[in-house]
Amino acid sequence: MAFENPSREEIKEILLSAGNIAVVGLSDKTDRTSYMVAQALQSNGYRIIPVNPTVNGEILGEKVYPSLSDIPEPVDIVNVFRRSEQTPPVAEEAVKIGARVLWLQLGITSDEAYEIASKGGLTVIMDRCIKVEDSILIGKRS
Repeated sequence: MAFENPSREEIKEILLSAGNIAVVGLSDKTDRTSYMVAQALQSNGYRIIPVNPTVNGEILGEKVYPSLSDIPEPVDIVNVFRRSEQTPPVAEEAVKIGARVLWLQLGITSDEAYEIASKGGLTVIMDRCIKVEDSILIGKRS
């Protein structure tokens, strides 16, 4: 069966019910897309949890974790800024930690990651920008 993203209404519900968003591949460089997307989500009320094994300390005022498994609290959405071929292990870890959604950013797709995550009970969104979807479907939260 071919992959199909959830409907816009389903994506809206996912975003409305999300609290913690782990951002895999979040850069500490302010000119990177991952940083700008995470910053926009954070300013719109989401809790961002940076995941980057090469950065110590904090990004956007939040403690950076080397992997999803190191995060000591529940994660609703795993938002991925990694090359497509690097996403299957992220999907495996997302299943392992009990995340609800695996979200691969714009330009990122992986049939293997989709299979792993969907078999593990996660909703999968691929090749969509979470910031754009949030802006279109939710807008500014008060």
